Amino acid sequence: MNRRQFLSRSGLLSLSMACPSVIAAPTNLILPNENERILKLHNLHTGERTQATYWYKGEYLVEGLAEIYFLMRDHRANKVAAMDLSLLDELHGIQQKLETQKEIILLSGYRSQETNDALRRTHEGVAKNSFHMQGRALDFRIPGISTRYVHKATLAQSDGGVGYYRRSGFIHLDTGRKRHWFG
Repeated sequence: MNRRQFLSRSGLLSLSMACPSVIAAPTNLILPNENERILKLHNLHTGERTQATYWYKGEYLVEGLAEIYFLMRDHRANKVAAMDLSLLDELHGIQQKLETQKEIILLSGYRSQETNDALRRTHEGVAKNSFHMQGRALDFRIPGISTRYVHKATLAQSDGGVGYYRRSGFIHLDTGRKRHWFG
């Protein structure tokens, strides 16, 4: 299923019902003079790209969210899930803190139970009850910006978990409790 098929088949109605906070953004997350939030993403595994406006003048936009959810899908199982809106807002905040419009490279977003189990068998450090399976975590990098610098910005921006995988060159971000680690 491609992005166009997903958007048309879902009718976007089921997506907005699965994500009830699609109506209005919490006011404590709105920056002065901020009218829109855009994420420019590239899925490393599928090669897909999007530049989606997912928030405009205090409201989350279902079409922009659908594009992001599709790009962040479990590409191994081809399953799409709603991602935590605060996760997207934190990622946008990191982009703002770094003052960059560079594309964010997504290594992993949503993972189905089957994919997570398979990764646990072949990769060290994959959590049994990963936040990825709840749409509450992602792994990313920003080309042209050192991973160490992105890590510092992520720690400053995030209210959740931040993992720094220096050797693999990526950052893990989740909306769990505040904590940090090195992988």
